[in-house]
Amino acid sequence: MEIQPIAHLRTCFGSKFAVPRQPGLCPSAWGELVFEPEYRQAEALRGIEGFSHLWLIFGFHLTAKGGWSPTVRPPRLGGNERVGVFATRSTFRPNNLGLSLVRLDGIERREKEGNVLLLGGVDLVDGTPVFDIKPYLPYAEALPEARGGFAQDEPERLKVASETADFDGLPERSRRVIVEALSLDPRPPAGRDEPGRVHGAGLCGVDVKFRIEGDECRIVAVEAAPGSGLNG
Repeated sequence: MEIQPIAHLRTCFGSKFAVPRQPGLCPSAWGELVFEPEYRQAEALRGIEGFSHLWLIFGFHLTAKGGWSPTVRPPRLGGNERVGVFATRSTFRPNNLGLSLVRLDGIERREKEGNVLLLGGVDLVDGTPVFDIKPYLPYAEALPEARGGFAQDEPERLKVASETADFDGLPERSRRVIVEALSLDPRPPAGRDEPGRVHGAGLCGVDVKFRIEGDECRIVAVEAAPGSGLNG
């Protein structure tokens, strides 16, 4: 079976680094789902406005060439312990498919792009291909008694503070996205033994420089990211 994208995403995450590892962890994160021309019929979305959340079946397009591995090292286990790939949500999967639950914030009709879905709480990088959309059904899929294995609880968050006035000049939603994303400590486990190192992340159309020491993240600079067009 061959599948082709029905849509692509525009999101506030300009690169893989700092994208939340699960949906909903960064509630202010936004995305726009733009359908491919052959799927822009308004009839295909009839009734979708009645649902608050949607499942997106998407492709890990930035890691597809890396192949897959039967075992991986999840960040939640410190990057040192291996578990089976099918016991994780790793990007290195046989078919490079992912599943994400996003919030439907609205539908906007545009002259050139047709109906665009406005999404919230996204955990997907800009340009992600989407292969299918399905509505979230609370009566069937909200299972508070379910077990979460080694990822039962939400990850702990860092305190985030800024040392630059450039951050204060960003739009309010952009500031929220940046704080929420950095509070999750986007560094890979292997890079967390370098306190004080300055990292950079493409968020909301800017390059955010930050360093992490202890339980605090300090934003040290906000620089323009030419050509991204992502400004929240």
